[in-house]
Amino acid sequence: MCPSDGGGTHLTLENPLTSTTTPVTASGTFALGGDLPVHRLGYGAMRITGKGIWGPPADLETARQVLRRAVELGVDFIDTADSYGPYISEDLIREALHPYDGVVVATKGGLTRNGPDSWEQVGRPEYLRQCVEMSLRRLDVERIDLWQLHRIDAKVPAEESLGAIKELQDAGKIRHVGLSEVSVAQIEAARELVDVVSVQNLYNLGNRQSEDVLQYCEREGIAFIPWFPVAAGDLAKPGGLLDEIAAEHHATHAQLALAWLLRRSPVMLPIPGTGSVAHLEENCAAAQVELTDEEYAALTAAA
Repeated sequence: MCPSDGGGTHLTLENPLTSTTTPVTASGTFALGGDLPVHRLGYGAMRITGKGIWGPPADLETARQVLRRAVELGVDFIDTADSYGPYISEDLIREALHPYDGVVVATKGGLTRNGPDSWEQVGRPEYLRQCVEMSLRRLDVERIDLWQLHRIDAKVPAEESLGAIKELQDAGKIRHVGLSEVSVAQIEAARELVDVVSVQNLYNLGNRQSEDVLQYCEREGIAFIPWFPVAAGDLAKPGGLLDEIAAEHHATHAQLALAWLLRRSPVMLPIPGTGSVAHLEENCAAAQVELTDEEYAALTAAA
C-alpha cells in the first residue's frame, strides 16, 4: 500500500538506502486549495529562534543555512508564524530565501508574546489585520500563500475574527486560509465564513487525539498539518517496536514517525522543525523510508 496525493495518484517511495539530492520529492505532493501544489514533507520554522521560541537563535547564519538546505533537499512548503521569536522566524525566512522561487511560505497570526514560552490568544479583528499586514512586510510579499489563524479566541466571536481575514483575502492579500488546533465543529462553522484549505493540529505516532479531525480533512480534501510530528510517546522506549523496525530500515525513531505520518493519509503534510542542518537532513530522508504493510499496521495498532 502506497500513499497518494490529493488527486489519487499513487506514489512510489524510494529505497531509503538510495542517495538522492532532493529526498523530499519522494513524499509526493498535495495541492493546497486545489491550486497550490507542495511536497507533502515540509519544514516548520519555529526552532530557528531562541530558547522558549523567544528572541534570535544563538547562531543566525546557521539558521539561514538550515532554511537554504531545506530547499536544496526538495522542501517547498515552509510553515512559520509571526509569534515565533516573535517576528524572528519570518525575518530569517526572508533573509535566507526571498524571493522564494516556488517555495510556499505559510504563516500564522493570532497569538501575542510577552516572554519565553508564553502565548496568549488575541482574535480581535484589528489585531488580526495587523498580523497580516506586518507578515506581508516582513516576508516582503504582496500576498501570503497560506495564512492560518493560530487559535480561535473564545473571547471574540469567530465571525468577527474570520470576517476580517475574509476581507483581507478578498483584497488579494491572502491566497488561502487555514486554521490551527480546532475541532470538527469549529472547522464546519468556519467554513460558513471562509474557505478553509488546511488544518494544523497536534498529531503524531504517539498522540492521535485529532483522529476525527484528520478523518474529516480526508473526506473534505483539506490539508492536515500535524505539529509535533516526530513524537512517538511510549513507542520510543528502548527495546520496543520502534527499535525493532528502526534496525530493519537503518532509520531513526524520528524518521519512522514521519514515514508513518506520510503513509497514514494522502492529506498529511508533516512539518518537522529543527535548528540543525544535520537533523534537517535526517528528517528529510524520512520521505524515502517505505514501511512494509506489516510494519505500518503494527505501528498503527501499537498506540
